[in-house]
Amino acid sequence: MAEKGWTRRNFLKKAGAVTVLGTAGALDIPGDVWARAGTYATLIDLTKCDGCRDLEIPKCVEACRVLNEKRFPVPEKPIKDLWPQKTHDDWSDRKGVFHALTPYNWTTVQRVSVDGEDVFVPRRCMHCDSAPCASLCPFGALNKFDDGAVVINPDLCLGGAKCKAVCPWHIPQRQSGVGIYLKIQPLPAGGGVMYKCDLCHDRIGAGKIPACVEACEKRLGEKRSLFFGRRDEILKTARARAKEIGGEIYGEKENGGTATLYVSRVPFEKIDAKLREKKAAPHMGKARSLMQDVNAWAGGFVLSPLVMALGALGLIFHERRKKGNGKEGKEDEK
Repeated sequence: MAEKGWTRRNFLKKAGAVTVLGTAGALDIPGDVWARAGTYATLIDLTKCDGCRDLEIPKCVEACRVLNEKRFPVPEKPIKDLWPQKTHDDWSDRKGVFHALTPYNWTTVQRVSVDGEDVFVPRRCMHCDSAPCASLCPFGALNKFDDGAVVINPDLCLGGAKCKAVCPWHIPQRQSGVGIYLKIQPLPAGGGVMYKCDLCHDRIGAGKIPACVEACEKRLGEKRSLFFGRRDEILKTARARAKEIGGEIYGEKENGGTATLYVSRVPFEKIDAKLREKKAAPHMGKARSLMQDVNAWAGGFVLSPLVMALGALGLIFHERRKKGNGKEGKEDEK
């Protein structure tokens, strides 16, 4: 839960500590340490997914929406622009959109036609083993848990969108008009809360499987396209299935490995080309590990607040000097 009595002053004190300590910690954490955290994973078999084409909305998408509806943002309107910019992100009038990832829709199904074959691709957070978003969030609002889930804490998130910037697939989406940034404006960072799939972290903790996987299983039974289990077992299943169909695996190595794995007979390169042709996000292209860039990013996060602080001090001294010069000028006139 969020700490009571948030003020601009005590938030900046806490956020500053998190920024320095969090990024300093990131500097010393090698990627393989994070990779060992991926305990569970989901396998999505694209040879079996039919996109629930006979239904108005795919079952996996519907299950995710129903489960998380109570957690969807309720913005305060009118929504203020992101200071000092003159824009903001508002999906609140488009809550019904389910063909894209939004703050109100954390799972979607993409459809492409490759060589005359329709391919349906369920999409959500990839839950990277070595998650750059969790390592580089300057306010510690993202965490990588031992069950494999990468989770955003809405009580800490400022909506600065650094997580979206470092995500190879740009998964997290922002809703303005919600979150603690409203209580500490104006602040040259943030602008709402970021939202995305959390791998049903709470359900996993209760011994249940993710809602999307459960919905697919209820609809198709043994013919289901979504599977969930221990990551090592899921990876074995993915490799065996890829060998069986002469196909490929996506997510085993992308961005250092993920807890969302795909297997397909159609080359992912072709799927990605069709997605980009349609300008549909997220893509399915190659995604190298960003953890090797942690030092550069973390250094930037550490330096940015320092530069901002020095800039503010410089402005204060400049204003004081101007006032001082004004007084001296008046005394000279006397």
